[in-house]
Formats: sequence, C-alpha cells, structure tokens
Amino acid sequence: MAKIKVLADSTIDLPAHYLRDYDIGIVPINIQFGTDSYQEGINIDQTTFYKKVDELGIIPQTSQPSVGQFAEAYRNCALQGYDTILSIHVTSKLSGTLNSAMLAAQEVEKEIRVLPYDSLAGSAGLGYMCVDAVEMARSGITAEEIVTRLSQKRPDTRIFLTLASTKYAQMSGRISNLQGFIASLLNVKPIISLQDGMLLPSGRVRSRQAALAHVLDLTKESVGNRRVKFAVIHGEARAEAEQLLEQGKQSLNCADSFIDDIAISLAVHFGPGVIGTVIYPA
Repeated sequence: MAKIKVLADSTIDLPAHYLRDYDIGIVPINIQFGTDSYQEGINIDQTTFYKKVDELGIIPQTSQPSVGQFAEAYRNCALQGYDTILSIHVTSKLSGTLNSAMLAAQEVEKEIRVLPYDSLAGSAGLGYMCVDAVEMARSGITAEEIVTRLSQKRPDTRIFLTLASTKYAQMSGRISNLQGFIASLLNVKPIISLQDGMLLPSGRVRSRQAALAHVLDLTKESVGNRRVKFAVIHGEARAEAEQLLEQGKQSLNCADSFIDDIAISLAVHFGPGVIGTVIYPA
C-alpha cells in the first residue's frame, strides 16, 4: 500500500489538534511588509500580524510559496519514507500557489510522486478537504481514488463571509472582481460567497447583526438537511464567532464543527472583524 502524505498551504484553517492528529504538512505563504518578509505560521503569528498593521498603517503583500519551497517540502516527505504526496491548495482562481506546486512536482518527479490538487476553496474548506483526504488514505484508498472522491465533494463546499470594514478588501489586489461592489458600500456590511473557486458578492445589509444572520441563512439554504461538516472562521471576532457556531450547530445537521482564527494570508484581504461560515460535505 502506498504511503501517502497530505500537504496544504498556509491558507488552511484548522485547529492545531486537527493538524497534529491528521499529520497535515503545511507549506507557508509569504507575507511581506515593505522589505521585511515573513513565512506564515513560522516567523509571524496572528497577534504580530495585526499589531504590525496597526503600527505601520499598511497592509502587507502576500505571495505564493516558491517552486523551491515546494520542492524542498516534497523532498523532505520522500526522506520520511512517503512515496506519494497529495498537495492540496487554495483556489487557483485567486492564487498562483497551485501553479508553484505543479512546477515543483515536475522538478521532483524522479524522487517522489506528487499529485497537486485545486481545492477551489481555502480556509476551513481546504482544512476539511485535507482531513477527508487523510482519512481516506488511512483506510487504504489509492491517491487517484481520493482525488476522484474529493472532486465529487468539491462543488458542495461553501464559504460565506461578512466584513467588519471594507478597507482591507479595497486595498487588496487579489479580489479585484469585488472592487466595484465594495467601493459602492457606505455604512453597509457586504456578504461575500465562494462559488466555484471565486469570491462573489452575495448581498449587503445595514448592520453587523443582520449580516451575521444573513450569513447563517445563506449557509442553511445551501445545504438543507444534508449532513455536513461546519466551521466558523474569524479575524479577532471570537465572541461573535462562538455565537454563530452555536446557532449553526442548532440549525444544521453537523457531523463535525470547529471555530478557528482566519489565516493571516486571508486576513490580509478581509481585515479584522471578518467572520464566516464554511460547509464541507460529510
């Protein structure tokens, strides 16, 4: 039986015990404040990130891991005795990360087999997908069959977000298709959804409470009574996130649920106060 390793990039949102229990490898996104460069989760954490934004008054740039970073991670897996890697990444429609992974896979093809895969998501959607892949690998399912099954579930992965402030999104170049929608909002809370790997406008409401209620309504509408894995992700909005998680658990058919801080590489584009729901098929 092939020994399969699941790798992701650091846009993944999963509580630490999931990462530990499922032994998911992470290749960090690069975070750049001017001339200072950091690797997400290695030499910059959530607290430091928000503090630097406040102190410097600038929003950093992000860039995908280099081909070299991926190749090094793949070779390390080979040294650990793995013969196959499922390299699962943030949507290729918003990031060049998957492309770096594909180029690195070609570079190491004589040393280890790598199957790069587009989650068409990120955050906890990517997280639950990686957990799913590890569970399948541990049950003896082949890498190719895992990819087939992930592709069957991928269209039903849902993410709904609301922003506390549009400042970060306006300054971010990564979600350009939302610029007109966001720029037109004044004292209105935008609702954004992830569909087929793209972020799309999904409504606007007047208050924060109405925005959170609408996010939950959209979440419920998208799944009905289907059994799902559910997560709430947030940027410095823990109390609201906990309340939304409890409301979701009461109204959804949940097989699993968690709450987590949104990855720095995503918070760059959405800002503090972002809060969202994530659905993955159980």
